[in-house]
Amino acid sequence: MGSRIRTALSRAKYAAVGAAVGAAVGGLWSRNAASTGGALGGLAGATLAELKSGAGGVFADDEDEPDDAGGEADAAA
Repeated sequence: MGSRIRTALSRAKYAAVGAAVGAAVGGLWSRNAASTGGALGGLAGATLAELKSGAGGVFADDEDEPDDAGGEADAAA
């Protein structure tokens, strides 16, 4: 249960930072662009957090993936 809460908080942090950065960049142009930039930044942050936390995500460790090459080599021998 604690693991799920930590994961949700981590995802929320990424989304919040993305929204803040997007709003800051959009705010350089106009108020409307700041709103849009905040929304897009939050979406990007949440997507990055999902990719990072997923087992098969972009940032997954090589240890998480099964080693199929070893099984194929044994079958060929």
